[in-house]
Amino acid sequence: MNTVLVSLLVNSGILLALGATLYAAPSPLLNPHSVPFGVRVPPDKADALEVTEQRRRYRALLLPATLIVTVTALVVGAVLDSVAVGGVAALVLCAIAAALWLSAHRALARAKERGNWYEHVRQGVVMDTSLRTDPVRLPWAWTIPSLVVVVVTAVAGAIVYPQLPEMMALPERASGGTVYREITTTFWTAFSLVFAQILLTATVIGTVAAVLRARADLDVSRPRSSAARHRRYLSLTARSLLGIAALLNLMLLGLSGMMWSDSRSGAVLSLVIGVPLIAAVAVSVPLVRIGPGGSRLALESGDGPGGLDGSDEGTGLVPRDDDRHWYGAGTVYANADDPAILVPRRVGTGWTVNVGNPRFLIISAAVLAIAAGATVVSVAVG
Repeated sequence: MNTVLVSLLVNSGILLALGATLYAAPSPLLNPHSVPFGVRVPPDKADALEVTEQRRRYRALLLPATLIVTVTALVVGAVLDSVAVGGVAALVLCAIAAALWLSAHRALARAKERGNWYEHVRQGVVMDTSLRTDPVRLPWAWTIPSLVVVVVTAVAGAIVYPQLPEMMALPERASGGTVYREITTTFWTAFSLVFAQILLTATVIGTVAAVLRARADLDVSRPRSSAARHRRYLSLTARSLLGIAALLNLMLLGLSGMMWSDSRSGAVLSLVIGVPLIAAVAVSVPLVRIGPGGSRLALESGDGPGGLDGSDEGTGLVPRDDDRHWYGAGTVYANADDPAILVPRRVGTGWTVNVGNPRFLIISAAVLAIAAGATVVSVAVG
């Protein structure tokens, strides 16, 4: 079968999958229930008519846009005999979804203001101080698989390094498919993917440690059961992230083996990359199923007072309206008065950074300086 035709079919599948993901984006399954389209609303307004209408409008416009972009990409790609249009089409589709999301965000913000949705409610904030005094511990045992894979890769590299040829082939993805770039064999190039494993492992461990100390997004109406649920969510998230890191390290081990053995088999490459990635997606599925912040997690008898059935006494409070600190339709958080560096996301699941926190700015500047210095050194050595 023609290579371009195969690539176009693959790209159409990717575009349709991307469109399906964007179509599902406003769902409460993927976002905090009381923050539709990045707008904080009282819980009793989360399913208001205005919210439902904006979800319906977003999807009604996105669906035909996805079909039009996909068909256009297929036609243009066939005419130009190029598969590069797939990437452009994906960017166009994301831009359309972003524009529709921003429109819905603004419409809900206006509806909230006109209706004075927060006028007759009691706003509040709760925190669980035990998350600081007795935090969820980093599951160090779950770091062992990643460390073992890194050690195995390094030892295997040390064994084969003396017999490596002067040039090695490194697989890369290009518009026409996978190509193999010839690189000179040196210690740094031969062990480049080992260094990538070390960096990946350290990054994931650091991220997990930061997440375990991040600010909790507790339900102010049921704080005790919410705190118990949050602890279970942190534990599950930490184990999942460390498991994904081990799978990605396995992929890098396979790529190292292909590079050292000069293997250029497309089937082997597909297995080396595909199997760990599919397994990583399977590991991440439970994080989606339990909802943002673990909102759909079932509690157990060992989860503390009020934890088993969520029967702790309601406070009558609703989350504080903090829209003024969120920008980009609820995607960017900036609050210089908030000491937290990581905060729960409003759009999607997980956490985002507080770009207004001075400590985050200092850390970002340091990382950029180190990256720039490493680039300068590598260019000078090369």
